[in-house]
Amino acid sequence: MRAEEQDGYREFVRARWPQLVRTAYLLTGDLHHAEDLTQTALAKAYRSWRKVSRSSRPEAYVRKMLVTCNSDRFRKRRVGEHLTAIPPDVAGPGDSAAQIDDRGSLLRALAQLPPRQRAVVVLRYWEDLSESEVAETLGCSTGTVKSQAAKGLAKLRACPELADAMAQTPGGIATSRGGAR
Repeated sequence: MRAEEQDGYREFVRARWPQLVRTAYLLTGDLHHAEDLTQTALAKAYRSWRKVSRSSRPEAYVRKMLVTCNSDRFRKRRVGEHLTAIPPDVAGPGDSAAQIDDRGSLLRALAQLPPRQRAVVVLRYWEDLSESEVAETLGCSTGTVKSQAAKGLAKLRACPELADAMAQTPGGIATSRGGAR
């Protein structure tokens, strides 16, 4: 790889690392798995950086790699996870205890969704991608995105813990972007 391509890759990683890790965390539910997953996707992106950097949307290209790597980890071997009653969330600047509790409720509810529904919900509503962008990322039709989103949202609405959190928070569950979903 030439020096200017390496510089472009480094700049991309510096700029996109936090969002890619956040997306991976929402897909995996575990910070360590999320960081490993992001590293794996970025290593694959590095190997084909010429192709990735020439695409019209390199971030979407790498995000698709991230989702594919996440699917691969379940195909290759079932990853054993140790679930706890309370996820080990760490408060960030400006986070109130209620927001942390709400996020924990949301993450536990997301963890109950099947992988495909979870990926659609995360990409569509957390990452705020269009249906066609989600379909492109997941390699499926927009109809599949719509049906998986509808099923995933129905399961989230039926989750008692999430319903309790939404009832206690004015405006609903707060996301990391500060909005309500």
